[in-house]
Formats: sequence, structure tokens, C-alpha cells
Amino acid sequence: MSLLDIRVPAVLLRIDRNPFHHGTLGAVRSLGRAGVDVHVVADSDGSPVRKSRFVRQLHPPPAPGASPAEIVAVLRRVATRIARPAVLIPMDDASAIAAGRLREDLTPAYLLPQQPGALPERVADKAELAEVCAAAGIPHPVTLVPDSAEQAAAATRRLGLPVIAKWSRPWLLPTGSGLRSTVVVRSAQEARELFLRGGEAGSALLLQEFLPPGPDRDWFFHGYADRTGTVRAGGPGRKQRAWPRGAGLTAVGLWTPNPQVQGLAERITGELGFRGIFDLDFRRCGTTGRYHLLDFNPRPGAQFRLFTDSAGLDVVRALHLDLTHRPLPDGAPLAGRAFVVENYAPLSALRPAPRGRELAWSAPDDRGPGLAMWALWCRHVAGRLLDRLHDGGAVQVSPPHSPVPAARGEELTGVAGVPAAPGAPGASGLPGLSGQPDRSDRSDDEKASSC
Repeated sequence: MSLLDIRVPAVLLRIDRNPFHHGTLGAVRSLGRAGVDVHVVADSDGSPVRKSRFVRQLHPPPAPGASPAEIVAVLRRVATRIARPAVLIPMDDASAIAAGRLREDLTPAYLLPQQPGALPERVADKAELAEVCAAAGIPHPVTLVPDSAEQAAAATRRLGLPVIAKWSRPWLLPTGSGLRSTVVVRSAQEARELFLRGGEAGSALLLQEFLPPGPDRDWFFHGYADRTGTVRAGGPGRKQRAWPRGAGLTAVGLWTPNPQVQGLAERITGELGFRGIFDLDFRRCGTTGRYHLLDFNPRPGAQFRLFTDSAGLDVVRALHLDLTHRPLPDGAPLAGRAFVVENYAPLSALRPAPRGRELAWSAPDDRGPGLAMWALWCRHVAGRLLDRLHDGGAVQVSPPHSPVPAARGEELTGVAGVPAAPGAPGASGLPGLSGQPDRSDRSDDEKASSC
């Protein structure tokens, strides 16, 4: 008998267009294996997710550039077809922000955590995150928000080159602009030129202190804050491999106990009154040993299935149990458990895993997505190779949504700074939260650390 209330279906919402988003498949399998009907509202026509036997039904997502009213209309149409209340699970930042802002319009058709509607947007905004960190006493890199091109150049001299440049609201980046959510800036002129493109980006430019990379410095924490604010499920993990190397999503992650990271996660969610699933990224400073918060993502991270405990509980199941007023089982952490995204780390997927391992795509009880992924991935790689050869450049195959690679031996890092400058485009409201069509200059989760 399932621990979950299988009378209550789940609706996964993803506005960002990315066929290789393995986190969506993880949520489909997690709930589907427990007997829950899973509906997917996403651009899944070309995605391996559509091949999962655990998908109850696929629904067309909101169109690119959809307004909040149009997002509500799409979800209401889905609710009408389901004809019973469902747990809504946003799978990207734009979806989480929309669900938070539109909570009153979506209930009672959908079950959502109770928290301030603007909170998901506040923590996802990299400019506002620094204020949150300062208030909670969470370390973060020194960040400056320039008001002019000259101030941007001066900031590089103050921070010391190289510096990290981020757009505070990366989900607003327009299609085809070539702008990336996070880049390494190596000269004052680069910073000046980047600032001048702020009108295109739709949000403020942040310049941040560069934290050097090193062994065991990249960490993440996935958790679920229940109705009382207690952090349940999930745990701390260490990134062992990334793709693209040194600047991308987690290709291999390891469940690794870390009381400091866990304490920071519990402190910041408690200070904020956050409720729901969250994914935090940290970088440990090699000089001070302190863990700096890099990103706060108010939804599941793509590798959330890494943290499946001895009772089979993960953050997605925890959400469903809590919102349907069912008790959460007390499972034991499975330290040493690994998660491998096999198209980015194929050799790691073949090595022995004495403490257990889950693959992002391949599963013996759900073979369709894995087979479809490899077919799609081969086409993607071939297309990238042809593009690079045609352009006469060096060939490096990146995922469909990847941040700009750092220089050899360097990694992207940095944390949001202070509030966006008054009047900065995209500084308030909901325009553009519906995301953008698939493009090659953004990561799966709009970050360069732990997607």
C-alpha cells in the first residue's frame, strides 16, 4: 500500500523549454512509482520524458512570453480535465515564481505550500538574495551593482579581476540575445560593455567577487520545508563532476553528510519562513573555509533523486505527503549514494557503486526515456559538431542550456548582491516569467552550480 494518497494527482509545471531536463523525469518516476497519477504541463513533444510509462497525460504548456493570466488559464484547463484537486509542482524558477504570485487564483484546484506569494521571486532574484543572506548571517561573495558603465569598470578594479557577472533575473533573458545568466569578466572593458546591454537583459547586472575553485568546494542542499517550517527529506551533496567541465550542471553528485551546509540551509529557510521544495548551491572558500550561498532555487533541483532515503522519501514525495496531510516516514540518510547524468558522465555510470546509485535517464522499470534520450542526444551532439565545424571553431559539446564555460582550471561562482537599481527593467511584476524557448546559452536551472 502506498504511503501517498493516490487519490490526489500531481501536476508538474515547467515553462522553460529544455528537452534534456532530467529533473522532470525524476519527479514523474518518483510519484508514478508510488501510484500517483502524474500530469506534465511542459514542452515535452521532443523530450524523452514523454516516453515514461509513469506519465498519466501530457498537456501543452503556456506559450513563450505568456502573461500571468494566460498561465492561470492553462492551469485551469488542466484542472478541468483532471476534475479533482491536484498537487502543483513547479520544476523551474519561472514556474515557481508564477505559482507563488498566482496562488490565490489557482486554489482550490491546486494544492500549494502556504507562504508569502512574492517569496519565490525574492530568493530567485540574485540581486535580492544578498539582502536575504545578510539578514540571516549567511556568507556570500562581495557583490556590487553598478549604476553606469563607468561604475561597472570601477567595480572590476575594486573586486579584482576576474569577477563574476550575473543578471539578477536570468529567467527574463531574451531569446537569441547571446546573453548568458553568468559569465566570467576578465577586463574592465568587458564589464563596461556588458552593463550597456542591461536593457536587453531585463534586469540589473551584478558584479561579484570570484571565489577560486578547488577540491570538494562545490556543494548543494536539497530539502523540503513542511507546514511547520521544519526541513524534511533531502540533504547535503557534493558535486564530483560537472558538464561543461568546471562551469555547468551536476553530472555526478554524492550524498555527503555536512553539518555546516545543513545548518545554513535550515537557518535561511527558517529566517524566511519558506515553505516547499528548495535547492541551494554553496561554494566553500579555500581561505576561510566558510560556505558561501550561491543560489537559492525555490523548486526541485534536477538531481533531487540523489536524496532518496531508506524509506523511499525524497523532496517531491515529501511535498505530496505534507500537502495531503499524510505523515512523512522517518528514513535514514543513505550517505555515499551517487547520482549520475549518464549522457554527461558515461564512464561514471559504468563504474561500481557500492553504496548505491541512480541514473538520471535509464531505469529497468522505465526503459523508454533512456532509449529516447540517447537517440535525441546523438542528434544533439551531431548538430553541435556540424555547427562548430562549419564555424571553424573548436568543438565542445554542451548541453542545450549551458552557461558559458570558464577558462581552464576555473569555475563560475558568485552570489547575488543587493537590490536592483530603481527603474531597472524587470525589477518588479511578472512580465516574461513564462520563460524563453530553448537556447544554448542558459543552464537547465539558470545557474552554474547545481542543476
